[in-house]
Amino acid sequence: MATSSPRFTEGLPNPLGATWDGLGVNFALFSANAAKVELCLFDDTGTRELERIELPEYTDEVWHGYLRDVRPGTVYAYRVHGPYEPDAGHRFNPHKLLLDPYAKALVGRLAWRPEIFGYTIGAPDEDRSFDERDSAPYMPKCQVVDPAFTWTRDRRPGTPWERTVIYEAHVKGLTRLHPLVPEALRGTFAGLARREVLDHLTGLGITAVELLPIHAFVDDGYLLEKRLTNYWGYNSIGFFAPEPRYFATGDAAEFKQMVAHLHDAGLEVILDVVYNHTAEGNEKGPTLSFKGIDNASYYRLMPDQPRYYINDTGTGNTLNLSHPRVIQMVADSLRYWVLEMGVDGFRFDLGTIL
Repeated sequence: MATSSPRFTEGLPNPLGATWDGLGVNFALFSANAAKVELCLFDDTGTRELERIELPEYTDEVWHGYLRDVRPGTVYAYRVHGPYEPDAGHRFNPHKLLLDPYAKALVGRLAWRPEIFGYTIGAPDEDRSFDERDSAPYMPKCQVVDPAFTWTRDRRPGTPWERTVIYEAHVKGLTRLHPLVPEALRGTFAGLARREVLDHLTGLGITAVELLPIHAFVDDGYLLEKRLTNYWGYNSIGFFAPEPRYFATGDAAEFKQMVAHLHDAGLEVILDVVYNHTAEGNEKGPTLSFKGIDNASYYRLMPDQPRYYINDTGTGNTLNLSHPRVIQMVADSLRYWVLEMGVDGFRFDLGTIL
């Protein structure tokens, strides 16, 4: 049951996401079709829900509120109320905990359980059914971050395009078995930034490192059943948070430190980005974020049968980049990675679909 809190004031509809200003955090979530949005606060481990507070204001299709005395490290997520009408394209289910599309950090791992689906698996009416079990114990959570970071001596290499030589690399694969990288750092952003790795890369004569997807992603359930994973990471569930498995320290600054070391070595950083679909799949997929926040806005649905998703990507869904708020999310994400995280460029997966 959500409560009101004297600490919670109206806040601002912009910027979207959870923004710390030194005194508290402004929470802002876009949903054009929701009836109510609840902010859920958790303990540091993300295992126990401490408080559930209704966002008090709604401006220009954004639900928002400002919570005093909340600091970086706070673990949170949302529950969104609205119609559960799959045939009309709406899949709201407040029993399902939802990740903030603008979350800058995630904690925990997804557990593939029936509770993470908005419908009851095996029900005669399939995804038209409504599942009332709580998904929170099986969901990763969002974390408020402190953006402060000192870019000492950092200068972007600015290599002319005609001199650019790009080396494609996987954060985990590049150092996972590297004998000169300390074992605790192998397969991480910190490991990639080691001098031994940088010397090898510069010795090859390259000028830029293109990292395979580092946005937070989930492993498909059917792959896990086969003891496989989405190793390459083309299964994003957020476009602002780095994949937690690639951190050695758990500190968001680790990615920025890696970028700074690469720049110091004269190497530009390019990200392979996947803005064409998400890990939520089709109508039979789980409800993890966008699907439960505003399915009809975030995804391209069949015009005559909005229960079903347009599947141009072959992954079950296609993000609706014709919607201004979805375009804004992609633009905000690109801007964040350049201005806040220091990267130099992007490679767009399935760019023609965008």
